[in-house]
Amino acid sequence: MDIIRKRSSKDQQTFVKLDAPVKLENLTLNTEEAEESVSIWIKKQDSGTIVDQEKLKKAEAKLKAKQERRADKEDKADVVPVEMDGATASQSTNRREQKMESSGTNKSQDIRIENFDLAYGNRSLLKGANLAIAFGRRYGLVGRNGIGKTTLLRTLSKRELFVASNISILYVEQEVVGDETPALESVLECDTERFNLLKEEKALAASTSSKSPDANGDKTSKRLAQIYSRLEEIEADKAPARASTILAGLGFTPKMQTQFTKEFSGGWRMRLALARALFSKPDLLLLDEPTNMLDLKAVMWLEGYLQQWPTTILVVSHDRNFLDTVTTDILHMHSQKLDYYKGNYENFQKTREEKLLNQQREYEAQQMYRQHLQAFIDKFRYNAKRASLAQSKIKILEKLPVLQPVERDPPAILRFPECEKLSPPVLQLDEVMFHYSPDRVIFSKVDISANNESRIAVVGDNGSGKTTLLKILLGELEPVKGIRHYHRNLKIGYFSQHHVDQLQMTQCAIEFLASRFPGMNTEAYRHQLGRYGVSGELATRPIISLSGGQKSRVVFASMTMGGPNLLVLDEPTNHLDMETIEALAKALRQFKGGVVLVSHDERLVRNVCNEVWLCGQGTVRSIEGGFDMYKKIVQDELKAI
Repeated sequence: MDIIRKRSSKDQQTFVKLDAPVKLENLTLNTEEAEESVSIWIKKQDSGTIVDQEKLKKAEAKLKAKQERRADKEDKADVVPVEMDGATASQSTNRREQKMESSGTNKSQDIRIENFDLAYGNRSLLKGANLAIAFGRRYGLVGRNGIGKTTLLRTLSKRELFVASNISILYVEQEVVGDETPALESVLECDTERFNLLKEEKALAASTSSKSPDANGDKTSKRLAQIYSRLEEIEADKAPARASTILAGLGFTPKMQTQFTKEFSGGWRMRLALARALFSKPDLLLLDEPTNMLDLKAVMWLEGYLQQWPTTILVVSHDRNFLDTVTTDILHMHSQKLDYYKGNYENFQKTREEKLLNQQREYEAQQMYRQHLQAFIDKFRYNAKRASLAQSKIKILEKLPVLQPVERDPPAILRFPECEKLSPPVLQLDEVMFHYSPDRVIFSKVDISANNESRIAVVGDNGSGKTTLLKILLGELEPVKGIRHYHRNLKIGYFSQHHVDQLQMTQCAIEFLASRFPGMNTEAYRHQLGRYGVSGELATRPIISLSGGQKSRVVFASMTMGGPNLLVLDEPTNHLDMETIEALAKALRQFKGGVVLVSHDERLVRNVCNEVWLCGQGTVRSIEGGFDMYKKIVQDELKAI
């Protein structure tokens, strides 16, 4: 364009001839300066509306005041602190919920607890967490050992956090007290309504038969009619059969169902507590490691029974197969938070891994974008032509949300020490027979052996003699007949399912090892504990304050301190979290000595063992087909129940 038109002050048009042509592209900013700063984290919206700022401020102030008045009158939050045994909880409850609770108008069976804190001593477990449980769903609560899962269950069971009174809660934790009540009757007594109705019916029937009919007799007859009607409505006549079925599924024989509760061991009393819970059908059933005391047959029966459960379940379990079979949702407790995932444990793992991967990618992308912005700012901050653009970049950088790098749980650590390799046979039983009394033979004609390469799983129903077999292998029991051969340099490390009894609860882990293996310095004890993830402050805390899984790690450290070349493990997965069970499987595969393992954890057995010993029918035999064959045997037995 060679001529530019100008308008004079008198609004007259004049024309000026330029010496050189003018290119329009030179009038625009260069590409770098004109670059629109677009962020995937900041969404810009253009607005052509002109707003009166004074009126806007007044309107916002009125709205804020109105919201504050409404919050004070209706939804004013009350922070309720609660103290428990070593634990504290606090939550925000609004007055609307309190009014519904006091008036009895709250009929919902869903549970929603918002903005609550949970702590144990000085340690914060949850902060600003939300718990939403829908009626009829089956939730699995998962997380690392010591994260606070059991504390949360206890808090809910004691109603230290607000749960509507119309929701019945039952927490299976304590074993049944031993007395002279038969096992079947103990389960039936859980249905308090049926129990009280039958008791009243018996009393009224006795009084009616001993007195002549009168006006009171008519009232008694009417009351009896009401009782009979209610008993029929709740199907009271079917209750004994249902209770017997539950007990049978959990391993109680018909004879055991008639035994007094005081005659059972602690493990069987825990089963009885579980049977009582299943029979009573609360609105919210809280289960903490329900499979710990069960054999594979009982676990498989329980899985099938809970799949048909009509109310809500919240279960803590580290049995991956159990969670995959039973749960419909997963609650992941970590980093003082609760995260929700739809589906079973397998779906949870896949979804969480994808979520963490996406979070890491977003974090890395933002870091690159930040670096790009910062490089531009550093380059042109003091450039007069681009100072304004550099300032705009600074504002964009300041407005970017701060994304944190993905925090992954530290890997579980279990490392068994090196051991002396022994020539086979390391341990052998020849024609062994054992009984506690001549009329009840536990084993006869047992021929088995183990060596440094052995990875043996001992399976069978509870009461079939698995623990007795381990005691014979350990030398704690002598065979009635037959011979126990063992290598003269054999050292056995034994992990008992009742390992907590070995620990001195008032000592710390270092002091416990020092009492068992005196004469070493503190660093040696710390090094041994460090092999099993008990390091730092954990090693100096009283053992009583440790979680079940952390106590198990201390026992592992003590068990291997003497350098055993044969490990005998009785239910080692009790109280261990998923990651630690995986680490245990890896450590057992890498261990240079032999392994004899009693476990109901199918995943652990499949990952470690290549031989299966089946206890039952008065003998111990190695079965071909391994764990698959044993599982098929159990399934056939369950069909026959």
